[in-house]
Amino acid sequence: MKTIPFICLAAAVLLIGCSPKQTQENKDMNQLSFTTEQAACMSAIACNEAKGDLVALESAIHNGLEADLTVSQIKEALSQLYAYTGFPRSLNALGTLQRVIGDRQAKGVKVIMGEDASPLSNDFDALKEGTRVQTQLTGKPFDYAFAPATDYYLKAHLFGDIFARDNLTYADRELVTVSALSGLQGVEPQLKAHIAGARNMGVTEEQLQGIVVALAANGLLDEAGRLAGLLETKWSVGSPNSAYAQYFVGQSFLQPYFGGVANVTFEPRCRNNWHIHHGAVQVLICVSGKGWYQEWNKPAVPLTPGTVIAISEGVKHWHGAAADSWMQHLAVHTQEQPGASNEWLEPVNDDQYNKVK
Repeated sequence: MKTIPFICLAAAVLLIGCSPKQTQENKDMNQLSFTTEQAACMSAIACNEAKGDLVALESAIHNGLEADLTVSQIKEALSQLYAYTGFPRSLNALGTLQRVIGDRQAKGVKVIMGEDASPLSNDFDALKEGTRVQTQLTGKPFDYAFAPATDYYLKAHLFGDIFARDNLTYADRELVTVSALSGLQGVEPQLKAHIAGARNMGVTEEQLQGIVVALAANGLLDEAGRLAGLLETKWSVGSPNSAYAQYFVGQSFLQPYFGGVANVTFEPRCRNNWHIHHGAVQVLICVSGKGWYQEWNKPAVPLTPGTVIAISEGVKHWHGAAADSWMQHLAVHTQEQPGASNEWLEPVNDDQYNKVK
């Protein structure tokens, strides 16, 4: 499946609630300092760093610099991530950033260096400050008595030395961490903990949802599903899906996002007609509730938060909500060819729907 080019947010209809760009002097450490577009770019940068995909990372860095992320912000994010993804990936990513900067400067393309972190005071106590920051992030004091040395490294170095660097806010750092951990398999407990930590550090529900959308818009579909499965958050239903109402049984709603991503909400028992996609692969990412996906002459597949379904071109299928639940899924098209279209067919009648188990 090819990567979906990230589309700039000029036509965005989802306002993720990111703050206007802040100066170092007035920066609120418990608020994102990124614009909406910058946050989406940073999510793609962090996730591709974690995956070790340097080709996609290079593209994501170019997009971030075009969105006026500074070299200081990107470098700080990639440096911080050594604590979560290891030095090899962090160093490879920093090397990629360095090459991108050199290429852009050689071509006369804009690069904003940005401000480095403010100097720390002479009496800065990394352990004391890190303990305070970790307590805020976890919501209560945390002591890892099983491994005292690791407990010290977490407090004094990660949450002390690193988090004290104010060229990224605490909220910025948690957006970066959540985005990166979404790109790794087998770290769901840490991802879930950092979702809670992001909330404690000022990242809003809309901004967390924005990470899912940004990952999906950049072709990071399994990674978007991994995060969506753990968010447990309420998504906007958008507006009645009037333009396509003729192809649905029951009421549906549509919330378009950037990058060609749309959230479709189905009321209980609502489903779309049998249909076929021509010239494109459609990917569904369930974000809320329970529902069903079914291909012609095949058993239905349950849709629950985090489920990712890739629908091949030419496959007759339908999807919708369970009888006892609303359901929301993101929909995005990949491998789209010129003239791609949907062929809408007959409704899924009550007999067919009631047999779904």
